[in-house]
Amino acid sequence: MTIPANVRSLLSGNGPKWALVALIDLALLYVIALLYFQGEVLFPLTLLVLGSLGTWIFTSKRGYSYRYVYPCLLGIMMFIVFPLVYTFSISFTNYGSANILSLERVKEIHLNKQVKNGEHTYTLALFQQNDQFQLQLTDKNDKNSMYTSDAFVLNGDPVEVNARSGADAEGNKLSMREVVQQRSALGSVAITLTDDTRLVMSSLREFSAMAPQYREEENDSLVEINTGNVIRPDMTTGFYVTDSGERVAPGFSVYVGGENYERMVNDKGIREPFFKIFVWTVVFSAGSVLFCLVIGLLLANLMQWEPLKERAIYRVLLILPYAVPAFISILIFKGLFNQNFGEINMILEGLFGISPEWMTDPTFARTMILIVNTWLGYPYMMIVCMGLLKAIPDDLYEASAIDGANPIHNLLYITLPNIAKPLAPILIASFAFNFNNFVLIDLLTAGGPMMAGTTTEAGFTDLLVNFTFRTAFVAGQDFGLASAIATMIFLIVGFISWVNLRATRSSQEY
Repeated sequence: MTIPANVRSLLSGNGPKWALVALIDLALLYVIALLYFQGEVLFPLTLLVLGSLGTWIFTSKRGYSYRYVYPCLLGIMMFIVFPLVYTFSISFTNYGSANILSLERVKEIHLNKQVKNGEHTYTLALFQQNDQFQLQLTDKNDKNSMYTSDAFVLNGDPVEVNARSGADAEGNKLSMREVVQQRSALGSVAITLTDDTRLVMSSLREFSAMAPQYREEENDSLVEINTGNVIRPDMTTGFYVTDSGERVAPGFSVYVGGENYERMVNDKGIREPFFKIFVWTVVFSAGSVLFCLVIGLLLANLMQWEPLKERAIYRVLLILPYAVPAFISILIFKGLFNQNFGEINMILEGLFGISPEWMTDPTFARTMILIVNTWLGYPYMMIVCMGLLKAIPDDLYEASAIDGANPIHNLLYITLPNIAKPLAPILIASFAFNFNNFVLIDLLTAGGPMMAGTTTEAGFTDLLVNFTFRTAFVAGQDFGLASAIATMIFLIVGFISWVNLRATRSSQEY
């Protein structure tokens, strides 16, 4: 088959590229529009910016060199920068379980509220014939007033049917148990009587005439139709409030400025546990790095010791803790440190007559965590140190031996100076990892033992990341405050990393 010249020219040029870019942009615009009309702003805006940037890079000659870094840039923007910006924006709102909706959605919920309109209430009886249903409604105040609806299909879709008096229902009368099973579908059925009274399901066994509870007025205020009382949106608390100041749930999300950050400073119930947890987080991170380094370096030196026989076997055995999944080791240690039935307390009690309260005493709980984390982390440091020790020339140790140096002199003046520079970035990364070691705390102690007198739940062994998680998703679900804490953690970790990098660079220069 011969391809026409104009088609061949189009296929050999930029036609396919432009078609592919146009197709991707159209799909992206569809997603952006979909998200925007669902009330999202920040995420579709981010997609729009990244999509526009990508289109420019892949269609412009000036952006040609950026094609190779764009995927990396896209990942950084989507998975690092955007979550940071989003978390930072949430920290300036009252977003939480009590204020999770928008003002428009809350107003819609209030406007959809229904109240009984009139004194007549009808008990229901449900009849079924094949796939058709009929309702028989009897006035509770007048048993002779009975209405039977037209047949309808009961599948959960909204149904409007008429009912008239004097008619008999066809089919089998369902038991109350069967009616209860259909209660969800019955909620979508509306019955219109001969006098145009509209009935809907008001309780499990009754239909009543219902009417909207509120009607909308200016400035998003709502008027209760029966009483004339007005509720207005309070943009400081995120709730509709009555004239007497009573809140009407549900609440909505509003901008609260720096209130969450002020709570961290002024609220004693938040400030004190936050400070204690921050200090413990730094101690835990630094202690874990120090203990892992000391033990790892000691064992690495031992593995380099020439007279040691069968070093390969020892090396494999010492690396095994690193090969076992961490959560398995943590759960095993949790059993070993059990206060009542753990093997560790059995040994300590047998040897020294003591039985430490590993799970209920803050000091013992923190000691246990450091022991377990050192066990989990020393193999990594040992492997790193073994590699670094191999890079030190043997001539240095031979020369020091001739000068009469002992092992301490070798460690202080040969080993440590030679491994310090390449080891520094690894220690910084290890410190940052332990600063956010959520899994260890969550599996081993779940943050316990808990502190008393705090505004939000906090434990003595909580790290900042665990405290944030508890505030956001466990106790109170205060996403605004949790976002403020997460922002502070980011700034603290960023500052510590910056100081460490500066110190490392300075030490390398000199």
